[in-house]
Amino acid sequence: MKRMLAGVVLATTATLVAATPAMAAAPKDPVGAVKKQLAPGKGVKFTERTTLDVEGEREIFVRRSGTLQFSKSGIAASDSTGRFNISLKDLGADDAPELLKALASPERTIRVGTTSYLSGGMWATTLPEGKTWFKFPKGPTGGVTGTYSQPVNLAEPATLKTLFKSAKPASGGYAGKITVGDLWKVSPWFRATGLSKPSAKALKSTISWRLAVNSAGLPTRLVSTFPMSVLSSGKGSVSVDTRFSGWGTAVSIKAPPADEVATEFENGEDDASVIWDSLANVGS
Repeated sequence: MKRMLAGVVLATTATLVAATPAMAAAPKDPVGAVKKQLAPGKGVKFTERTTLDVEGEREIFVRRSGTLQFSKSGIAASDSTGRFNISLKDLGADDAPELLKALASPERTIRVGTTSYLSGGMWATTLPEGKTWFKFPKGPTGGVTGTYSQPVNLAEPATLKTLFKSAKPASGGYAGKITVGDLWKVSPWFRATGLSKPSAKALKSTISWRLAVNSAGLPTRLVSTFPMSVLSSGKGSVSVDTRFSGWGTAVSIKAPPADEVATEFENGEDDASVIWDSLANVGS
């Protein structure tokens, strides 16, 4: 299975790149509960794991953790770290190029507004000497590993409101479905997470979700499941299990120090969007 996951990592890079929880009683208005948390300087922490199910074999593919900082209307900034659940041995990469080896190391993304700062992982192999971050205007929310992150961001009021148009009460929370196309329309976060806009077929795919909330109505766990074809050409399904904690915690996320940031790669390329788009179109 690890070999298979390594193959998915490489394929993603080429095209780029359950137990039921104990839940509190569901309140009437989670949408309102989240809105009350949206204040400058406040935020929420999260941890998540992404599992692939391919031909009946399930394996954790990516682990991530981080913090969201709020504004009055949604997300002002984020700081997340992700890592593929593989090793150099899994990749068969003892003598592989540095770019391949980098896929087995963590990457970190700080995003302030719509500007991303990327460090570690594959980015570490492309930066000029002495620089540890790459500045990417209108960049991805979570780098390469973020491509397989939670597609539904509950800190976006419009997204949460759209989810609850068809939500139904479930044990300790709610459950429902949303099409990829509807989520794409309503969620700036989702649009900034992947490599490119999903295909017309993928936009018709369904994301099934289940949300657990506490007695105050705040999300504690969100599990979403959707076809892998939404993200890549692979077959199977993706399940992302996200846990939330510390709603209302004081948060201050800032851009890295300017002297540590590069605005072009080691090869002189200064437009990361061109590189990102070209990776997304490989094999298409």
